Amino acid sequence: MLTELAVENLGVIERLNLVLGPGMTALTGETGAGKTLVVTAVDLLLGGRADPQLVRFGADEATVEGRFDHQGEEVVLRRVVPADGRARAYVDGRLASAATLSELGREMVDLHGQHAHQSLLRRVHQRAALDRFGDVDLAPLMEARAALADLNRRRAELGGDERSRAREIELCRFQLSELDQAGLEDPEEGEALKAEEAALADAAASRDAARQAASILGTDGAVGAGLARITASLESRPPLESHHERLVGLAAEAADLSTELRRASESIDENPARLAEIRQRRELIVDLRRKYGETLAEVMEFHSGLSARLAELEDFDRLAKDLDGEHQRRTATAAEAGTAVGAARRQASQGLGQEVTSHLRELAMARAEVQVAVGGDPGDEVDILLAANSGAPGLPLTSAASGGELARVMLALRLVISAGPPVLVFDEVDAGIGGQVAQTVGRALSRLAADHQVLVVTHLPQVAACADRQVSIAKHDDGASTTVLAEPLEGEDRIVELSRMLSGSPDSDSARRHASELLDVSKSGGYAQ
Repeated sequence: MLTELAVENLGVIERLNLVLGPGMTALTGETGAGKTLVVTAVDLLLGGRADPQLVRFGADEATVEGRFDHQGEEVVLRRVVPADGRARAYVDGRLASAATLSELGREMVDLHGQHAHQSLLRRVHQRAALDRFGDVDLAPLMEARAALADLNRRRAELGGDERSRAREIELCRFQLSELDQAGLEDPEEGEALKAEEAALADAAASRDAARQAASILGTDGAVGAGLARITASLESRPPLESHHERLVGLAAEAADLSTELRRASESIDENPARLAEIRQRRELIVDLRRKYGETLAEVMEFHSGLSARLAELEDFDRLAKDLDGEHQRRTATAAEAGTAVGAARRQASQGLGQEVTSHLRELAMARAEVQVAVGGDPGDEVDILLAANSGAPGLPLTSAASGGELARVMLALRLVISAGPPVLVFDEVDAGIGGQVAQTVGRALSRLAADHQVLVVTHLPQVAACADRQVSIAKHDDGASTTVLAEPLEGEDRIVELSRMLSGSPDSDSARRHASELLDVSKSGGYAQ
């Protein structure tokens, strides 16, 4: 829902702010007051053409902002049109392209009238509308197409032409040979080799350090001999007996540690051959990781998958034959589902055309006829055609109708197919009509307002009276500048505006009685059907 619209320096509008509610809102006012500029403002928010001539005389730029409640979240669109330079677009305060505004706007608003944003003008939406109207079951066709697409992907992955398949087989065999020769079994082998290499690379230094430590700790070494002297000096001294006992234990521990270090030094082997082997193995692992995976585990996983891929390629002929047979079956299934969908669409097209044509009769297009053309199976090419006059050929909506006629065709379509964007804007929908037909248009718009927010620019009191609320767009000229004001109308003010629309004499008692009667009848739903 469009909850608020703010406009500055657009045409004759210096500053305008509209707070909108649900249901149907009628925008009324004198000719040239700026009503259609409100629709132009919405069009700009939807990515419409930003013409510098739209900028108010004397202003540097025109600005339009719209606040929407879209799927429970607030969305703010903004468009800035400079008098000189490129227009700018914003979504929630961030720069965006006009295409982004258009894409987002299509989800929220449909403009019907002289603007070209109607979703039902696009073939994809016309097809979706026909499917909704005819309750066409697309599930079997969608499933068949998805299965066929999956099969085509599998066929493409199986192997291309014979030369490329032969090249891939050779590559797989080379890679498998390289990985088989590597004999990878443990994903942690690299870390284990790293630790072993570090130990071997430092073997000589470690052996010398162990021998030196054993010598110092031994009975003839500095530490061993020193501990012996200290222990002897404290012997038979009662006050130091506990310390003497600790020194005896310390001397014994030093002697044991000296023995263990000597044995360790004798067990350390430099083994340069093993060191070279480890370094070569580590280089191989680094090379394999560079080619086949970030980690050794990934390399081993690639190895496993490579074996399966080679087996698949070498068994290509059998697999290809099986897939070809499956492809024929799935193609036939998709064709059968497409035939059913095409038949359903063609059957629904007649009913849709007849119902829309029936509504057009009520909307003062007595000679118009709507046809729905459906292409060959599965009928994806759907075109809604309009023959605006007797004997005229059916043409696409964009070229067969004037602005007012197109708005009424869209109104008729919306009456038959209620789905669509939550906000519907109608401009010129009442062009060239009046009397009972105007009442019919008003009732039709009111019915749409049960499921949509409807904004309608109208000159007809019969249409305005059907709205849930009415906003007067008035232009004021003080001789120095012209401004446009938007005023929500309630109670007596609304009756005065309807009186002006009825007779041009808002002070006329008879016009006011007629206006009051229009409102009462519209609220009670008492118009003749």
